[in-house]
Amino acid sequence: MKQNDNSRYSQLDFAFPAAPSLVVLGRDAALEAKAREILTPLGAEELAREVHVEWNARLFSAAGRADSHRNLISLNPRLREHDTAEIDRTLRHELAHLLAQFRAGRRRIPPHGVAWRKACRDLGIADEARCHTLPFPVKQRARRFLYRCSRCGKDFPRVRRLTRAIACFDCCRKFNGGKFDPKARLRLVENDKAP
Repeated sequence: MKQNDNSRYSQLDFAFPAAPSLVVLGRDAALEAKAREILTPLGAEELAREVHVEWNARLFSAAGRADSHRNLISLNPRLREHDTAEIDRTLRHELAHLLAQFRAGRRRIPPHGVAWRKACRDLGIADEARCHTLPFPVKQRARRFLYRCSRCGKDFPRVRRLTRAIACFDCCRKFNGGKFDPKARLRLVENDKAP
């Protein structure tokens, strides 16, 4: 994998190019060093050694993404059009996901739950929101399939056809203690897909 030469950027001041055509994709050594510097004092030396940060053009509306299986943070290149504080905040947001999962071990945790909130406080972004408010374009997809709950009649539009039995979560919680309820199974009522 090709490494970026971002060594000329200091750890606190990132002089990224503004034009998207000039964006260099792939791993970012300067941001990886910053991530290690942030994680080490928090007792996450092992995570700090393994963390990788990359610029990924496949991110469209998301500012970033954290993959705890690979200890990988992917950042949207459009972040470079904003100030360095936004890049730092997004990096810390995604680091909070990795740190929360690292602390939890193999136990599965909610993506923006209590453990993530604690990690955000530890990383200096206590007031962090679940979603960003950056003006990234949102890709609209046509909802081609309409499913309806057999029990309550609630509609569930979907882009793709369901491939397994799915039930209305509200009805399953209300009538079956949160377990799958065949009476609340979603049924296809409309198919807008062209033949």
